[in-house]
Amino acid sequence: MDLFEKCFTYKEVEQVKEMGLYPYFHALESQQDTTVLMEGKTKIMIGSNNYLGLTNDPRVKEAGKQAIQQFGSGVSGSRFLNGTLDIHFKLEKELASFLNKEACLTFSTGFQTNLGIISAIAGRKDLIFCDRENHASIYDGIRLSYAKMIRYKHNDMKDLEKALKNADPKKGKIIITDGVFSMSGDIADLPGIVKLAKKYDARVMVDDAHGFGVLGKHGRGTAEYFDLENDVDIIMGTFSKSLASLGGFMAADQRVVDYIKHKSRPFIFSAAITPANAQTAFQALQILKEEPSRPKELIAISNYMRQKLLDYNLPIESNFETPIIPINTYSLLRTLVIVKQLFDNGLYVNPVVPPATPKGHCMIRTSFMATHTKEQMDDAAKIINDVLNSVPQDDEEIKRLIINA
Repeated sequence: MDLFEKCFTYKEVEQVKEMGLYPYFHALESQQDTTVLMEGKTKIMIGSNNYLGLTNDPRVKEAGKQAIQQFGSGVSGSRFLNGTLDIHFKLEKELASFLNKEACLTFSTGFQTNLGIISAIAGRKDLIFCDRENHASIYDGIRLSYAKMIRYKHNDMKDLEKALKNADPKKGKIIITDGVFSMSGDIADLPGIVKLAKKYDARVMVDDAHGFGVLGKHGRGTAEYFDLENDVDIIMGTFSKSLASLGGFMAADQRVVDYIKHKSRPFIFSAAITPANAQTAFQALQILKEEPSRPKELIAISNYMRQKLLDYNLPIESNFETPIIPINTYSLLRTLVIVKQLFDNGLYVNPVVPPATPKGHCMIRTSFMATHTKEQMDDAAKIINDVLNSVPQDDEEIKRLIINA
């Protein structure tokens, strides 16, 4: 059997392209901002994770330029060898201080951060309790660790307690959860998780990729939001969202960080983040510290948009605490048609389809920036309402419309 047979028989993408409904890999021709240029036309961007609107901030861009001038374009090695720069240490020290943890370690990407933490901290004799809706990088990190994964129902503390109660008390245990779940915008029941962790002698790790810079009085994330910073053992985050760069980090006790630093294969055998990435993340963090109103502005504009969509009676999830608003579109075909029509009408959103969702439960994921304006939200909400009301619910009717178009 030819190993490539699966490639040659893979027809799904080709079929969607033939229908003119392929929704991915639209090329930006401008900077990441509240509006972008795509394929020669201006779109309102509500499909980005640029939560604080800092990717286009002049101070952040200037920091990147200065880093390249001083250190060059790359590090050409791992942190163990020639890849450690003084700005790596500076960024890690600043993040640890901001998050009220003893130490911090940076990784090349957010995905790699979860791989690196989980594969190092857990092993064959350990148990990992994983929320069913956790990010894919958590699942892959668990696979790489060879620890036993025990999944619990999404944000269901009764199911989690049942799993913990039935676990071997002699085994090491860690509960891993997203802080803000990337598709639904739900916030983890961190108080419930911490309570159970203490009761059953488990550690707690929070993937705060979508919570850092978003939740909490100072934007420190989910643990600050619940006043549980001392009760979370490992905080993971990324630079590619609120911190307007690329890379990831973990913050924890010094001995935990030191252990992972010397045991994590994804960390040891990867090149360090580039000078520009480190310096732009550092600068974005300074802006967050100096302008603590940004997370509040983010939630305010997100809630303004959420209320507009509710006023239109659209099928949304209505969590008023995060900048992620999923809109239910149900079938795959209907979702692809809606996304195409939104794009054609000047609005960029993200389709969420199987396997990311169960069949028949597709959605479009919208997400917002602190720098969006109410006028942009008014326009976006109207476009969404008009498009959703114009696309039939029945797939057979949609197919007839496509054929007749």
